[in-house]
Amino acid sequence: MAKPDNRADNVRKLQENVQNTLKNLDEAEEYLDEHADEISTTELNDIKQKNANRRESIAGFREEIKDEAAHQRQQ
Repeated sequence: MAKPDNRADNVRKLQENVQNTLKNLDEAEEYLDEHADEISTTELNDIKQKNANRRESIAGFREEIKDEAAHQRQQ
């Protein structure tokens, strides 16, 4: 028998994901600010791409938070 879908803490989990991703983004930006002139072009581009992906993830998490909050209000 399948477990019932318990979405009660999805918003909290998604918010934690946003906070963790923002922290990683900030740390990477600080690293670039301090060491951009010391690292290879490849590493620089990799970090910039990861940060772009993080920004997309944050936007996706925020959309999911809206969806989950709307779902919870409907119940």
